[in-house]
Amino acid sequence: MNAMTQEKKIDPEKAIYLEQKVIGTDTMPHINLHEIKIVTPWRFKNKRQHIRYSKLLRNIRITLPYARMASQKLNAINQHLSTMETEKERKAYLKKAEKELFKEFEKPLRKLTFSQGRLLIQLIDRETGDTSYNLIKEYKGGFSAFFWQSIARLFGSNLKSEYDAEGDDKMIEHIIIMIDNGML
Repeated sequence: MNAMTQEKKIDPEKAIYLEQKVIGTDTMPHINLHEIKIVTPWRFKNKRQHIRYSKLLRNIRITLPYARMASQKLNAINQHLSTMETEKERKAYLKKAEKELFKEFEKPLRKLTFSQGRLLIQLIDRETGDTSYNLIKEYKGGFSAFFWQSIARLFGSNLKSEYDAEGDDKMIEHIIIMIDNGML
């Protein structure tokens, strides 16, 4: 048997099946590609800004997973709360969820530095679309939110601070996009 007439067998585990799109009378393979953001390297004005960028990169790598987990947990909690009918059930569930969250995250979050804590507050706003203050107020009540805001202010943080990707937090956004694209 010569090479031209030899039939190749395709391993079904390795085969890639593409979607198809009919254009006129032709069938064309069709693939949806994920959006990729093109990011130019950050231009540093001076050495101090380069050092700030490096520290921010390290802190984002530590805190971003916690902010993303917070967003996922919040979505799961909201989804579960939407199935509950009475206020008593909701309160009992929130109390149980709070205990589980404290058990899971209290020790690692206590190890964060002040700057990492401030960054986490901003990243939670970025990932959830709501400030930490509003989240506490929604789930724990106004008094609790006021109490934690007072504590945060003592340590130089603000639970009401909003994430501004185009303004003050432009460097943070740049680093996150680079991490998400696998460039850092």
